[in-house]
Amino acid sequence: MQLGLVGLGKMGFSMRERLRRAGHDVVGYDRNPEVSDAGSLEDMVARLAAPRTVWIMVPHGAPTRQTVEQLATLLAPGDLVIEGGNSRWTEDQANAALLAEKGIGYLDCGVSGGVWGLENGYGLMVGGDAELVERAMPIFDALRPEGPREEGFAHAGEVGAGHFAKMVHNGIEYGLMQAYAEGYELLAAAEAVKDVPGVLKAWTRGTVVRSWLLDLLVNALEEDAELRDVAGYVEDSGEGRWTIEAAIDHSVPAPVMSAALFARFGSRQKDSPAMKAVAALRNQFGGHAVHRTGPTSGAGELK
Repeated sequence: MQLGLVGLGKMGFSMRERLRRAGHDVVGYDRNPEVSDAGSLEDMVARLAAPRTVWIMVPHGAPTRQTVEQLATLLAPGDLVIEGGNSRWTEDQANAALLAEKGIGYLDCGVSGGVWGLENGYGLMVGGDAELVERAMPIFDALRPEGPREEGFAHAGEVGAGHFAKMVHNGIEYGLMQAYAEGYELLAAAEAVKDVPGVLKAWTRGTVVRSWLLDLLVNALEEDAELRDVAGYVEDSGEGRWTIEAAIDHSVPAPVMSAALFARFGSRQKDSPAMKAVAALRNQFGGHAVHRTGPTSGAGELK
């Protein structure tokens, strides 16, 4: 197939390469001319034969909306847009409706695989009309991991279902990472354990907690056994928040994913206002000592 690919960042760049290795003709566009095949979005569309298929891989929010709006003016009836970024699933309905006015099809696709996807393939979760999904299947088959299709690809449901599925995937990812991280810290705190990386590596085969995420943690510890070069500051890109909001909307208890998200918030605080309040309360009702802050190193001083 021929495909236009908008956005050649870490994921898009590797996806273009994987598709080309599978024999597909990919015309990529990016604002960075060093990686772009086309000089503009208009140029990219002009190089595609009708009916065109365009895959969007740009940051969620305004960049995605603006790209969809531009494509709505450049594409023609019968063309297809696949939105493969980490967009909020509720935005897919608006994108699909805008393109439908011009007779342009729309699919949303959650993509998982990160920087390893080029070699390993990408897990794909797609939402939209079954006929459009089948039309784009050669592209999906080239991107997904080798093996049975159902082990790396799912037509999750109607428009929005692909991004909803990816959102929940990322919420689970938050919880798994937090569990591994807490286990790592507890192992490191125990004087009896002398080889923390070795213990974690021993878990990567034959145990019930083995996973690719555990493999990646072992990789990180082999490079830096005490993670001295990594600050304990963790961002969140949106999917975790949206997962918790969806859990609330559906009255689904999600304590693990919620705790993992809030742990990331806590990682960004140099000094927790909430914990200051707890310390003050303990002092007020029980006379417990508190650590006083000061202009120098007195922050650790008990009074």
